[in-house]
Amino acid sequence: MKFNLAIITGAALLLSAGVASAQTTVIETTGAAVPDDVVTYVERERVPSVAVDGEIVVGYPVPRTVELRPIPSNRHFSYAIINDRRVIVEPETRRVIRVIE
Repeated sequence: MKFNLAIITGAALLLSAGVASAQTTVIETTGAAVPDDVVTYVERERVPSVAVDGEIVVGYPVPRTVELRPIPSNRHFSYAIINDRRVIVEPETRRVIRVIE
């Protein structure tokens, strides 16, 4: 019985590790749900990165010196590439609502 429990536990750990490694890393802690098509658009766009001071995390207030680029299919979101990190921004508040790794 102990042997079966050890095998089942080991198999569960291996399966969960495989699932976790196949995922894209997205850091999001706000309640703002960003549609998949917006994320895909931001991932595909090629624009220069802007260097700014500070750690780029969810909630970061994007400085006015950084140009926010619109999402053509959804005016509720903008994006920028800051310190080589792609971020989705709420244009009204200029706060980062999603960081795409």
